[in-house]
Amino acid sequence: MGRPNLSVERRRDLTPVLAQTFADLGYRRATTSELAERCGVRENVLYRLWPDKRAMFIDALAHVYQLSEETWADLIARADGRQSTAELILDYESTHHGEFGLYRIVFAGLSETDDMEIAAALKRLYGRFQEFVRKQVVAHRGEVPSSERPDPALTAWAIVGLGTVANIGRELGLLSTRARKRLVGEVGRSLLGDKGA
Repeated sequence: MGRPNLSVERRRDLTPVLAQTFADLGYRRATTSELAERCGVRENVLYRLWPDKRAMFIDALAHVYQLSEETWADLIARADGRQSTAELILDYESTHHGEFGLYRIVFAGLSETDDMEIAAALKRLYGRFQEFVRKQVVAHRGEVPSSERPDPALTAWAIVGLGTVANIGRELGLLSTRARKRLVGEVGRSLLGDKGA
């Protein structure tokens, strides 16, 4: 029997710290020295786990989705059936969306899209969010397609867009907490349409 690969576990432990550091400083200002300091390790430890800062950033982007997915899975597991999973998630996100500031990683990544690997990671991130939301929209509406409502894929993009606008509103002080709650919760529900209709 082989020895367990501790580097996978170590990366998993350090990635949330990297994510928070990139959220705080952005991609360009977060030096590997600063990343190592915040992780409580020497730089060479980071370079044993990741080939470069770009790889650290890409893992931090993946962490943003993973954290959301884990949170939503926990919500769904505790659901009482009175709401669809889409409604449950919208209600949760209307209060909690962006509270850890990790959306700032995505914003930092958008200024790095000339880097093909970072652009690909952002496409994966947004694609995963959109696909997850699309599945919730389909489950909410039921299997019967309707020509009176937008396609579930487009509805999902619109809901993802609401989250992005809420984050911009938070970051720039354009939307109050109450306005962000209404934007994600109320407008999100209107995009969903009627349950099982």
